[in-house]
Amino acid sequence: MTEHATDQLPIVTDTAGHTYIGADAVVVLLRAIAESCRNLADDPDCDLRSAAAAIDLEADNLDCRAIERTR
Repeated sequence: MTEHATDQLPIVTDTAGHTYIGADAVVVLLRAIAESCRNLADDPDCDLRSAAAAIDLEADNLDCRAIERTR
């Protein structure tokens, strides 16, 4: 099973059943995205499309976790 960076983000559910991540988790997420972009910038075989694809995978993972949390 693939480990995703977003697996580490805590998801909370409010009394109405909506899911959220805290501001501190958002900061961690943004820093991880920035670090990934820096790493990809040094790889001649990668471009912004590669970075976007990686970010999309993490967003999909986070979305699935939020859906699971509300079931």
